[in-house]
Order: sequence, then structure tokens, then C-alpha cells
Amino acid sequence: MSEHLGAERSLPDGPAPVPGPRPTAEPRPVPGPAEAAEAAVRAILGDTLAGRHRGVVVDSPPGAGKSTLVVRAALELAGAGERLAIVAQTNSQVDDLVDRIAAKAPDLPVGRLLASDGVLDPALAERRPNVVGHSKPAQLADLPVVVSTAARFEFVTVEQPWRHAIVDEAYQMRADALLVVARLFERALFVGDPGQLDPFSTVDTGPWTGLPHDPSRSAVGVLLEHNPGLPQHRLPVSWRLPYSAARLVSEAFYPRAPFVSGTGEGERRLLLDRSATPPELGVRASVDRVVEAAAESGWGLLELPAGHTPRTDPEAVGAVTQVVAAFLARGGRTVSERGGGELTADRVAVGTAHRDQAAAVRARLLAAGVPVGPDGVTVDTANRLQGREFDVTVVLHPLSGRPDASAFHLESGRLCVLASRHRHACVVVSRAGVGDLLADYPAVEPVALGVPAADPDGWEANETVLRHLERHRVSW
Repeated sequence: MSEHLGAERSLPDGPAPVPGPRPTAEPRPVPGPAEAAEAAVRAILGDTLAGRHRGVVVDSPPGAGKSTLVVRAALELAGAGERLAIVAQTNSQVDDLVDRIAAKAPDLPVGRLLASDGVLDPALAERRPNVVGHSKPAQLADLPVVVSTAARFEFVTVEQPWRHAIVDEAYQMRADALLVVARLFERALFVGDPGQLDPFSTVDTGPWTGLPHDPSRSAVGVLLEHNPGLPQHRLPVSWRLPYSAARLVSEAFYPRAPFVSGTGEGERRLLLDRSATPPELGVRASVDRVVEAAAESGWGLLELPAGHTPRTDPEAVGAVTQVVAAFLARGGRTVSERGGGELTADRVAVGTAHRDQAAAVRARLLAAGVPVGPDGVTVDTANRLQGREFDVTVVLHPLSGRPDASAFHLESGRLCVLASRHRHACVVVSRAGVGDLLADYPAVEPVALGVPAADPDGWEANETVLRHLERHRVSW
């Protein structure tokens, strides 16, 4: 052994070789947004089609392609010969999915389960001849894909359950609704946005608060609590939010499911005609400044003097109206990965917390000659703006002018919806003092045992957004 070791230690004649640089591994290229999104979708489809679990949960940030994923999964399942039920939460969501699936696969029969007195939209029927609408489930039982609302599926009776189901906007679905329809399918893909508004009920849910099967909680929350081993995926890219907004919305509302924008810095621009102003509306210089700041940076905060006001604060409503009018009067043009185009009224939205606030803004806009409605500016509450997308949004802050901070106004999902509808710019109108209100007003809602803590917390989410908006503040 010693001879062997000594022989190994002997050096050859001549100069010792000079060691060269060690070979370094080639750095792996960092996947871009498109590659990361495609990898996530492939993993989701793999668990959905060939996985061993009865459920798969997908968390999606705003504009990450939930509907695109649902359509793709539906076509993959139908292509594999599987019968599929798709459960959505509203009739508009159902019609949108039916239209998308039928357009992608013109030869695939798609069933639209209607209410007992329902009629298939004539425009949809003419545009998509492969869509079959009927109020009787038996008439659609043999079709590869059947789509309807959770409320309609509650009354369906089938001899043979569907092998697969897709539940769209699953975080908007109450647990009791899932419990009723779960008997209809063996496996399900749950797709939804955990940062949006929680499902609500018109009855008092106090008697069930804290129970393991609280029917008022979201379907996904109860599902994961009782099935912690289910695969959970997330879509990592928002194709709606611009570079200027994705990081803020991700940090404020999605701390456990971060995401990035599908576009880089400067890829989207909002160009305004600096010489154009609407003098007939008496737009102040501060309105022009906040509009220009939002066009430049993606965000603007128009801050009115502090004060406790009625919910339909006339001055705040007037400020919202002037900001909208200024955007439209400045001859705005958008530049993005989709190309360019004029900023028209139908690509602008106003978001509020309450319906009476929305009604006040609509009335003021109409009085100012600004079109409102399907072909004009959309004005609605956060609940009704969920899932929608615009180039520019103007938001009346939920806490503006309030003397207190109730759970309703602090709900992180409400502010998340309002701050995540835009592709280019968002202006928030608020009275000063929101930061003081967040710091001074104590929590007064009762704490119930067995109820998971809100994530993110409403105070924390509001403070994160407010800190960012202060960099873009313009005083009234």
C-alpha cells in the first residue's frame, strides 16, 4: 500500500504543468414571461389530465389568462375523449367561455345549459353554430362539453357523473354551492383569483362562523382546508397589468403568490396631446398634472383636502369626473405589444366602493357630456368590475372622507380589484387623511375562533398601496 501511494506521489520529469482555468458551467438562461407562463400551464394540464388527485387548484393574478387556461384545458380534455362540465359563477362568464371554446374548436359541439325559461343568445347562436343551448340537461348529456352557472347545476340530476369538471372563478364560489354540485363530477380543476373579493351572502352567516364547513367561505378555502394534499399551482405572469403596476399589486395583494408583468419597462405608453384641454369643464391645473403623471408613470393620486364627507362626496365625485374628461380631451393614444390606438371612452372605467357613488359619478359625467354605458365610460362598483379590463381607470378610494375604517372598506380584495383593472394608467381620487385613519382607527370586528386570518391583511394592503401612491401625489 505504501509503495502504491509513493508511486502515485512521484512527479514526472520536466516542469510541472500549469493548471488552467477550471471550466465553468454555462449560465442557464432566465426564462422570459412567456416561457414561465407556458411551463406553468403545462404543469397544470399534466396534473389535470394525468394526475392522481381528485382536485387541482390554480391561483391566478389579475389578467394572467384564467379564461385562456380554462379554454385550453377544456379542449385538451375533450380531445382526450373525456366528458366535461364547466361551472362558472355568472351568466356573462358562461357566455364568454362558451363563445371562446366554440371559436377555438368550430367542430366541437358545446352545450350551453340554460335556465328553465332561458333562451340562447341569438347573436351567439348565429356566430357559433356549434353551440347547442337547452334548458334540459338530458338533451345535452352526450355532448363533450357542457357549460353553465353553479346555480343552474344545482338542479341537475345525472345517472352518470361527469368524469371531469372545471370550476371557473372558484374563489368567488361559496362553499355551500360547491357542496351541492360536487356530486356531479369525479375530478375538478379549480381556477380563480385569490386576491379578489370574497363571495358574499345576503343572509346573516354568523351561526356558521368558525365551523369546519362554513358555507359562507370560498369553495377553495374550505376545499384546501379539508384536502391539504391537493396540487396547487399559480400562473406567474399578468398580461393585463403594465410593468409599472405588477410589482405593487403583487406585493400588496399576493404576498404568497408573486407574479410579474408580461411586458417590460417602457413597452406600454400612454401619449397625451399636451396642447389640448377642455376649458368648458373648468378642469384645474391639478387635474392636468395628475393625468400627465399617470400617463408618464402609470399611477396618479389626486388628493383633496382632508375632511369627513357624505358617501357621495360632491367634490370628490366632481374630481373624478374632471379626471375622466381630461383623459378623453387630451387626445390620448396607447402604444403596447398589441399595437396602438386611440384612447376612447369605452376603454376608460371608474371604480367605486358603493352603488350610490357610481350613480353619482354617472350623473355628473352625463351632465358634462361624457358618454356613459356600453359605448362610453364604464362606471361601477368593484364587485361588478371583477374580471374586466380597460386601458385607463379612475378610482374613488374606498376610505376617502370616512370617519371610520369598517371591514367592508378595508377589505383587501375591494382595493385589489379597483387597482388592477388597467393596462396603462390608474388615477386614485381621495381626500387626505387616509394614512392617519389607517394608523388611528382600531379593529372593531369580532375575532372568531377557527376563521383563518385574512391574507393579506386589509390594513397592510392599504398602507402598501398608499405608500406607493404618495410618490405620485398631486394636491387639489
